[in-house]
Amino acid sequence: MNNIKESIRQRRSVRTFENRLLTEQDREKICTFMECIENPYSLPIEFKLLEGMSCPVVVGTELYIGGKMKKASYMNEAFGYSFEHLVLYAQSLGIGTVWIGGTMDRGAFEKKMELEADEVMPCVSPLGYPAKKMSLREGMMRKGVKADERMAFEELFYDGSFAQPLTQEKAGQLYQPLEMVRLAPSAVNKQPWRVVIKDDGVHFYLQRSKGFASGEIDMQKIDLGIALCHFDLAAKEAGIPMKFEFAKPDIEVLDGMEYIASYLF
Repeated sequence: MNNIKESIRQRRSVRTFENRLLTEQDREKICTFMECIENPYSLPIEFKLLEGMSCPVVVGTELYIGGKMKKASYMNEAFGYSFEHLVLYAQSLGIGTVWIGGTMDRGAFEKKMELEADEVMPCVSPLGYPAKKMSLREGMMRKGVKADERMAFEELFYDGSFAQPLTQEKAGQLYQPLEMVRLAPSAVNKQPWRVVIKDDGVHFYLQRSKGFASGEIDMQKIDLGIALCHFDLAAKEAGIPMKFEFAKPDIEVLDGMEYIASYLF
């Protein structure tokens, strides 16, 4: 997969498709790629193409991709990382996607995925070629969540502690990987990630938004997995050697904040 930054910058959530099948070549590429996706938690995820499915907020395609995995610690973060890697690969092929976790007939999708009692299927996505013009419903949905807007760099990233915002200039070689985190998608665009840069590395935290419960399927921890994916892939593309670790630093956190994971130099 070439040029992660370009795929991240170009991708948007797509809910209106051209109503034509994927080419056999693109379908084969997706199937090959989904067999070899890994995540830093080393948790296996099984992806599956789902034919003849529908969702009330999607038009123009009946092909979806779902992922399932065994229930385990860190399953939400692992799923977010792996599914976003697949989403970005689809974008590199010109295939549209949108993360769907709630606006679907979950029972029908879980049945199609052949979900077992000890497994979860956090999200699915349609697959197809984006229509030249989005539907009125899609346009209203995007406007409602301000889908094209992102929080400022200094609101998401911090220098040494949460008392000191990180400037783009101070970020240095980490600016591009952090900017890719800033551009990441999240449930209703809440952008719940906060990141502190210290001498030893980059530390990710969850700032939970009001109204998001921490249930078995935790959408905001999935969002953190997406952020980790963007940072990791962009850092690797930039040639910055970093190692994934649980290395909770001695940093005073804000109310409602939870440490997630780190990338160490």
